[in-house]
Amino acid sequence: MKPKICLVPRLSGIGGMVSFQAKLAAGLSKRGITVSYELSDTHTDSILVIGGTRNLHHLWNAKRRGTRIVQRLDGMNWIHRVMNTGFHHRLRAEYGNFILGVIRSYLADKIAYQSQFSREWWQSVKGGTTCPNVVIHNGVDLTNFLPGGDGRPVGDIIRLLMVEGSLLGGYEFGLDNAIQMTSEVAKMVKTSKLVELWVVGKVSKSTKEYWDNWLIDRGEMDALKIKWLGMVPHERIAEIYQQAHLLFSADINAACPNSVIESIATGTPVIAFDTGALLEILEDKGGKVVPYGGNPWQMDKPDITSLADGALSIINNLDDFRKSARERAESAFNLDDMVDRYVELLLE
Repeated sequence: MKPKICLVPRLSGIGGMVSFQAKLAAGLSKRGITVSYELSDTHTDSILVIGGTRNLHHLWNAKRRGTRIVQRLDGMNWIHRVMNTGFHHRLRAEYGNFILGVIRSYLADKIAYQSQFSREWWQSVKGGTTCPNVVIHNGVDLTNFLPGGDGRPVGDIIRLLMVEGSLLGGYEFGLDNAIQMTSEVAKMVKTSKLVELWVVGKVSKSTKEYWDNWLIDRGEMDALKIKWLGMVPHERIAEIYQQAHLLFSADINAACPNSVIESIATGTPVIAFDTGALLEILEDKGGKVVPYGGNPWQMDKPDITSLADGALSIINNLDDFRKSARERAESAFNLDDMVDRYVELLLE
């Protein structure tokens, strides 16, 4: 009989990503493993909780039956503690942290952290656990995310990119940093060059209007352009990475951002602040991380000049960075290797 694994979709707003679930499910099916999404299914060999779930009673029942429960963890919700993100967002964030902590402490038989940074964060805040734990970085399909394509800008265009699921609910600061960095880069390069920032992700209408007016007021429309791409289907995202010189990873204290791994797989290097797992992921091979310039946990004002200098150093040595970015992805973030590690954790 084929083994069966239940994948528990993430609780909205915390842990995991839909793309991870889809990639893992496809990988499991390719290995002859049946995938279920119903926690009430009593005929599963193991359960992978992607972050957290509200259906704790089903998890309790599964644990009593002796079904192995594995929890995949990234980081905790924390932005709401240093910024005013609104009452409802704060309530959801704290509830999410509570659910994650309950599963980690009382229900999980094994834990897969998305990065060493994530593991150290949880252990420093919530303490250790008695169950075994491992670090499994996210993976990328290296056959779909490839260097190349015909859209890479040449000549007098420098194209920067940021890819985030949402730039709402307190995460607008990432866009602020991206535009300020792009503006600095535009000032540093030759005046004949146009610097573009492509923004992928959900952005409010008022935020777009604010930054469009900001460019007009500063008279930077001839040297700097912002292109709002909105939400992009996942099947198109590789092409967009291929059309950029580099990616700016905007999230602060990120556990293991998929956008970074996808970007370096296409040979597009990454510039970011040295927070979270970014140095752990890149190892100075797939791009550069620069000092934040303050306390990122308090959302201090960052060092944008350092960020722009780092971006230019990549642009000026782009061929070397493209090569090392792809090599880093091939050596550390192969999707098949990630799936194999989850299979071992869930079934062996």
